[in-house]
Amino acid sequence: MQSKQLTVQAYLAELPEERQEAMTNLRNVIVENLPAGFEEVMNGMPSYVVPLSTFPDGYHCTADTPLPFLSFASQKNFVALYHFGMYVDQELMKWFVAEYPKHVSTKLDIGKSCVRFKKIDQLPFELIGQLAAKRTVRSMGRKL
Repeated sequence: MQSKQLTVQAYLAELPEERQEAMTNLRNVIVENLPAGFEEVMNGMPSYVVPLSTFPDGYHCTADTPLPFLSFASQKNFVALYHFGMYVDQELMKWFVAEYPKHVSTKLDIGKSCVRFKKIDQLPFELIGQLAAKRTVRSMGRKL
């Protein structure tokens, strides 16, 4: 769901009560494993970006938009995890696809950079933490 909230804490607080704990745990595992240099922002959903102070070229052709890295959202029927690193790095995508069945018994539902988790009680926190740790701010700027 797109949110008009200005902080991640406000975003989490507006979620249905049955999703708040899992989504808070998801945020915590991302923050605990994210390499230094990324910045947490609200961009309709909690997002982690390469700040413009680090990568002033910005995203695509909009120099005033920070380079996206990772976002998550509570959608109506699933939790979405967006990881721009998997979109630009096929080796990282292959790693994630191979590791996924070691953590979750449900079928992988993945697009180019979005992983959809339909069962909130089966979020693979350890795997998501490992994924968050695999790209640095420097590696995001180099791959583009």
